[in-house]
Amino acid sequence: MDAMELTAREICARLRARGHIAYFAGGCVRDMARGVAPKDIDIASDARPEQVQKIFSRTYSVGAHFGVIVVLENGTQFEVATFRSDAAYSDGRRPDAVHFSSAEEDAERRDFTINGMFFDPAKDEIIDFVGGRTDLEAKLVRAIGDPAQRFAEDRLRLLRAVRFATVLDFRIEEKTWEALVANAPEIRQISAERIRDELVRIFISPRRLRGWDLLDQSGLLRAVIPEIEAMKGCEQPPQFHPEGDVFQHTRLMLGMLPEHISVPLVFSVILHDIAKPVTATVDENGRIRFNAHDRIGAEMAEKIMERLRFSRAEIEATAEMVRQHMVFKDVPNMRVAKLKRFMARPTFSDELELHRVDCASSHAILDNYEFLQRKKEEFANEPIIPPPLVRGDDLIALGMRPGPKFGEILEAVETRQLEGALRSREEAIEWLKKEFLAADKR
Repeated sequence: MDAMELTAREICARLRARGHIAYFAGGCVRDMARGVAPKDIDIASDARPEQVQKIFSRTYSVGAHFGVIVVLENGTQFEVATFRSDAAYSDGRRPDAVHFSSAEEDAERRDFTINGMFFDPAKDEIIDFVGGRTDLEAKLVRAIGDPAQRFAEDRLRLLRAVRFATVLDFRIEEKTWEALVANAPEIRQISAERIRDELVRIFISPRRLRGWDLLDQSGLLRAVIPEIEAMKGCEQPPQFHPEGDVFQHTRLMLGMLPEHISVPLVFSVILHDIAKPVTATVDENGRIRFNAHDRIGAEMAEKIMERLRFSRAEIEATAEMVRQHMVFKDVPNMRVAKLKRFMARPTFSDELELHRVDCASSHAILDNYEFLQRKKEEFANEPIIPPPLVRGDDLIALGMRPGPKFGEILEAVETRQLEGALRSREEAIEWLKKEFLAADKR
């Protein structure tokens, strides 16, 4: 038993000592029943918010109106929520009012049966009013009560159903699925930030391909990133893409990614060919072309991710990867300095993986990927971009006048340094004297 669970048990014990019921609640119970250590533990009790605040010295309110108080113990935060039942949800996100109630009523207002169980730490037993244990054993995501009503109460549950089915590798129960499909367009009522968070959890999961399929089949993908729909039926040159259209190509790439990946990598895979439908042309020889789809795709990726409120760092990294993904075909012909600069960029490692799955899912020619892996080994013994041999101060000391040309001169020195032609500061100074000072005198 870890420190977090021990502390949660102590909180429940203190609530019980004051005559209150206190259970673990929600996702932590689901995880414990599966033998998985929960990431956090929420507590549900019949204690009212003001009573919770009297019992514990370090608390703050995150939603006293909804009966939620955060208790800080041993450096960890625990949400302690009062058992409640909810009034109508007129905004599709939060109840208009809540009524403090019993554990059974509290369970019945929750989203899915697997999330509606309680755990009594005093008796070490699960309390299940909604059939969650049966669905957990059957690996089913089932809405509690009427699925359409559950989704109408909180539209985010549409995406949460897909997320749980993806991450847990569960099926979505038939009536729950039918209600999900019927209500998928309503997801647009939810804030972009909350949609983004669910998409990230789905696509960061090692089972992301299952998530992609569920999002697609339910209509949720079309609702949140409508630009993807145009990839379906967007044909590609069969000699390079025997796998099929752009949508199928992207789907295959998702399935080839490693288990643990970054947000920019998975979204660069999803969006790397997002501009192919809008750039598709057929040349005079009958060959399909997608001119500038990398540049236009980077612009589209940026707009999509801005719409979904991704961080600026994630947007810029993803857009850079989309913009650069066609450059990989040129790497064997790059000069050493250009290649090193290309490989030194912060997004390169993720771009290399994007390139690998891009090739593996289509023509399966990995020559450039293997070339770059060899170069990584070759360049591994020293910094790929070493400290500069000379700086602006050195140029001034040589009598050069500061100006825009300084950047060009320093880049020229760096190029020769990267290619091994200049190896020391002294060599660089001598080269500068010969190339630039001598030129000024001529």
